[in-house]
Amino acid sequence: MSETIGRKNILINNSNQTYFNKNLDQNIFFSNNFKNQNFKNNLNLAFNEISDQSRNVEIQSDTQFQEENVIYAEGNVIVTYKGNTLKADKLVYDKLNETVKASGNIKLILENQVFISEKLNYDFKNQKGSFFKVKGLIQTKNLIEDLEFTSDQFQEISSTLQRINKEKVLYTPDGINNWIFYTDELKVDKNQWTAKKAIFTNDLLETNQVKFEINSLRIIPKDDELKLKSSISYLIFEDRVPIPFWFGNRTLKKTKDGYFLDLSSKWYLGLDYVDRDGYFVGRKLKPFNISSDFVLNLEPQFLIQRSLQGYTKSFVNKGDSITSDKVRRDVSLSDYFSLNSELQGKVNGWDLTIDKNLYSLDFDKFLDAFRLKMNLSKDIYIFGSKWNKSFYGVYRDKIWNGSIGESEIYVGYGSKLEKLNIWDEDGIEKTERFKIGLGNFKAEALNNKNLVSSYKGSFYYSLNQKIPLVVKESENKFVDRSFNYIFEPVKQGIYLDTKLAALLSLYEDGNHQEYLGFGAGPEFVFGEFKKRFADYTKISFMPFYRLKSGDSIFKFDQVSDKFTLDLALDQQLYGPILLRSKATLNLDGNSKDYGDFINSSISLYWKKRSYEVGIFYQPHDQSGGMKINLYGFE
Repeated sequence: MSETIGRKNILINNSNQTYFNKNLDQNIFFSNNFKNQNFKNNLNLAFNEISDQSRNVEIQSDTQFQEENVIYAEGNVIVTYKGNTLKADKLVYDKLNETVKASGNIKLILENQVFISEKLNYDFKNQKGSFFKVKGLIQTKNLIEDLEFTSDQFQEISSTLQRINKEKVLYTPDGINNWIFYTDELKVDKNQWTAKKAIFTNDLLETNQVKFEINSLRIIPKDDELKLKSSISYLIFEDRVPIPFWFGNRTLKKTKDGYFLDLSSKWYLGLDYVDRDGYFVGRKLKPFNISSDFVLNLEPQFLIQRSLQGYTKSFVNKGDSITSDKVRRDVSLSDYFSLNSELQGKVNGWDLTIDKNLYSLDFDKFLDAFRLKMNLSKDIYIFGSKWNKSFYGVYRDKIWNGSIGESEIYVGYGSKLEKLNIWDEDGIEKTERFKIGLGNFKAEALNNKNLVSSYKGSFYYSLNQKIPLVVKESENKFVDRSFNYIFEPVKQGIYLDTKLAALLSLYEDGNHQEYLGFGAGPEFVFGEFKKRFADYTKISFMPFYRLKSGDSIFKFDQVSDKFTLDLALDQQLYGPILLRSKATLNLDGNSKDYGDFINSSISLYWKKRSYEVGIFYQPHDQSGGMKINLYGFE
């Protein structure tokens, strides 16, 4: 026997209580087909069984009928399960076997996650099922909680059913939290989600600027993490340029701002003539969980240029002082490799980081090739605000100090108290920094190559301001497909950048140095970065002068450049090609390096709305590399 229930006027209730248990009689209007009150009572019983608290499955539709233990629903079908929602054209629910089959315009809402599909099958008893031709809008910040089906709160459909296709989006400076996801079939087996091939893109406008093609994907929720495993995958630009990308095993990690998925490539190419003799290639290995509180990251590197040329110029002669000039030395197979490592963890609520670099695996060069940095830090509240308190230690730390060039701290340890304030006042962007420190250092002397030791106390303060003079405000902060090259509208105009800084450093035996510095310069921003040729220019000039007295006993922190000019230029050349350069010019007339660039960097980017790829080179320290940045939207 089968009957039909009309539901043309059903009301959506936002109560926390079970919908059918409390609101069946007042919210469902029966058609004229129902003249038998006993059948109505049986129907109530059937729905109460569907709404069993152990499953909390609720079904609403335009028409429904039941044959034995199977319920058939058609037309605007809405199923709720633990606060999650399924919408479809047709649905078959087997109460006895606890299975669901749905088809036609399927939308699945798991709290903040939205999926559309052509067809799905799900077995509640065995927690297994499949979704076919799936497209989803995934929010990583809440993904772990949403996949656990933990909510018992009924969500109003009109506010939850959001569109996957976006006409305009808003840039999210805190990273990528929203992804569009595609797969032909998504399988669910208890808490594991698998797909033979899945496509992810951060391009919510779906212009195929960039996407990840991930093969043999497995998603495994565990505690407060989400494990993602896969085989060889591809990073595809513009649907034309595929780059093999070993996605491997990655973890969606919980942070104070939500959950973070590290998508940085495990392989990278770098350039370093100071410590690695030129080009090298590195590989980030899977993190080693030493304990629940400590993780070890390893990055072995192969030094391409050193291996090809057969010698090195990155070390002093054997037995010489570390401050001696570097010389040419023969190499062996162990010199072709270097190793970076990072140990991260928690110690009684403090964040511990230990960075170690080994620029050769030759044991005879160990003391020359080894570098170490240690930092133990924690945010504390004093003087009514948040400060960062840290303890640090370094061994063989290299410092670039303007026109003085490279210098080295042989060994040092100490403590710092730092504070950073960023705010906006009447349209003026302000950045304020405080730093108080006390340390003990053994480092290269200021006027010779000897190593000297001293305690050092220091205080530093700076205030940077960006003052708008003439600004062309954009109509809104959203971007659409007309923004092909940039992730948010350009703030065009003329600005005045100002900087005020003060430093006091005290050393043993009465030595000291201090300065008061100030500078101001214009910044010009023109163009919308929407046309194909020279539609974006950003140029700035910042002269900075220091009124200084006294000298440091060390080379690494001596303030020698009293008058400098900071220059910066971003220029669209053609289409997505952007030239970016920065430099600091020495204008100190008493300096032997007067007129020289003491810091510089030049980059060339292929810049699009959803991503940018760039190569850069820093002439001052002969280093460079390649960058890939992805942008987030909502």
